[in-house]
Amino acid sequence: MTSLFSLRNVHKSYNGQVALNIDELDFMPRRIYSLVGPNGCGKSTLLQILALLLKPTAGELFYRGQAIAWKRRELQNVRREVTLVHQSPYLFHRSVRYNLAYGMKLRGIAEQEQGERIARILELVGLTGFEDRNARELSGGEQQRVAIARALLLRPRVLLLDEPTSNMDKKSIDEFDALLPILMEQDLTIIQATHQPDQPQRLGSAIIGMDLGRLV
Repeated sequence: MTSLFSLRNVHKSYNGQVALNIDELDFMPRRIYSLVGPNGCGKSTLLQILALLLKPTAGELFYRGQAIAWKRRELQNVRREVTLVHQSPYLFHRSVRYNLAYGMKLRGIAEQEQGERIARILELVGLTGFEDRNARELSGGEQQRVAIARALLLRPRVLLLDEPTSNMDKKSIDEFDALLPILMEQDLTIIQATHQPDQPQRLGSAIIGMDLGRLV
């Protein structure tokens, strides 16, 4: 089976300081991966490179067997298949429906189809009936689920999550853990950075340990 992402001798530095230094790493399709390690170990840097938002200082990144050339048109094509949900996702101070429809409007999707997709995705993430709620007034866990729903509406192949449970209480964390296996049924690959040492075992995810920008 061809790797979804492959990194070869990938190095990233800022002002002479090494943020990431990975000799070899592969991500296979339709699996959950958990990046674990202390703050500043390179988890977020790796996610930004996988999201094609950050170009490595050196080395090569491959997506579905093809080397990324870091040219605008190619990046746009791959970014349609990969989406990153940040630790504190930005949501408009508007309804959940408005937040979910925004990206689809930019892509020219008809309003009727927007409504159908929104209804399906809210059921998937357990937020049916939240359409008219103000997204910024929801709990941290609910906001994270809205952000994930918004990402899924664009039908990516890869979902990247940067510390998704960092602002959640235990109840919200349990709900989030229950959501991930459901998302896997959407033919997704999920790569998340987590600060919870026991979460990868609960999810049965592959664990990638990191420290000082390296794999451990």
